[in-house]
Amino acid sequence: MQRVCISSTGLYVPPHIISNAELVETFNQYADLQNARNAAAIAVGICSAIPHSSIEFIEKASGIEQRHVLEKTGVLDPERMRPRFAPRPDGALSLMAEIGAAAAQDALSRAGKKPADVDGLICAASNMQRAYPAMAIEIQSALGIAGFGFDMNVACSSATFAIEMAANAVKCGSARAVLVVSPEITSAHLAWQDRDCHFIFGDVCTAILVERLDTAPAGAFEILGTKLSTQFSSNIRNNAGFMTRCEDRNPDDRDLLFCQQGRRVFKEVCPMAAEHIGSHLVMLDLIPADVRRFWLHQANLAMNQLIGRRLLGHDASADEAPVILNEFANTSSTGSIIAFHRHHEDLHAGETGVICSFGAGYSIGSVVLRRT
Repeated sequence: MQRVCISSTGLYVPPHIISNAELVETFNQYADLQNARNAAAIAVGICSAIPHSSIEFIEKASGIEQRHVLEKTGVLDPERMRPRFAPRPDGALSLMAEIGAAAAQDALSRAGKKPADVDGLICAASNMQRAYPAMAIEIQSALGIAGFGFDMNVACSSATFAIEMAANAVKCGSARAVLVVSPEITSAHLAWQDRDCHFIFGDVCTAILVERLDTAPAGAFEILGTKLSTQFSSNIRNNAGFMTRCEDRNPDDRDLLFCQQGRRVFKEVCPMAAEHIGSHLVMLDLIPADVRRFWLHQANLAMNQLIGRRLLGHDASADEAPVILNEFANTSSTGSIIAFHRHHEDLHAGETGVICSFGAGYSIGSVVLRRT
């Protein structure tokens, strides 16, 4: 069995930023338009007026200050409120593959590797642009990688679950190195018209190179262990799928985009995530105090603060559990990977860290790493 590591990560950041101020202005224009159109029904109690959003509400609820997106004019149009993406012909590289290839190439460059050094690619994200052919195979082709590629979706835990798949392939010798690529175009499945969640998501793509430790550059992070767990819940859900048209559904039905019961998720997931990390460390003869840094899923600042407090017995500092969601917002499966990408170079040889994601499913994935 081979020893396995994360030798590098890559990041693609979209060209556009939407500030909370821009988002609130658009949402409030939308609310005013809808309230005016439904004034008679609102007056007799058939429906309720849509309340305004505010910068203060967003930042108190989430800790988010802005988000990166692939396209912003459609999102900021109160009569549309969704991105404007132009369809591409079948012979052209798809949008998801384009950003996936960019992040993957960044990871390869940082590790000093070439496509010929990689034997597999997993595209792991909360939504795929299409059902088939697999996005992974298109990204693999764009990069010129031989071997295999496949897609997987475990919502916000997609990247950590894929790290285990990649690590197992390298560990058993079926691949020398595997790229885990997570193109998260969350702006396309966010309900921008819903005040409770219109601020949550942003777009981004990360890539992780998992390879044999003996071929990795100096300073790689050896994977000491991975742990995955799932427990069914409908508290985070998106019902869009290939059977929707057969059910004669209205494509604007609210449940065909991201939906969540936020308070329930907070109450249930935080203790699950803290227990998951703690028990994973015990399996490796470690305790939270042994961990130099926690790279946690970036969904909500209060969630990370509570998980850190449960693990450490005190409020985690920015050094112990760095936060990036103020800049990126929730980017589904990539949040913990961005935190690792941005905040790992200062760890010394022998120091330990934990990447952990948690989300819809419920699903929780953790990866314990040691700097070499």
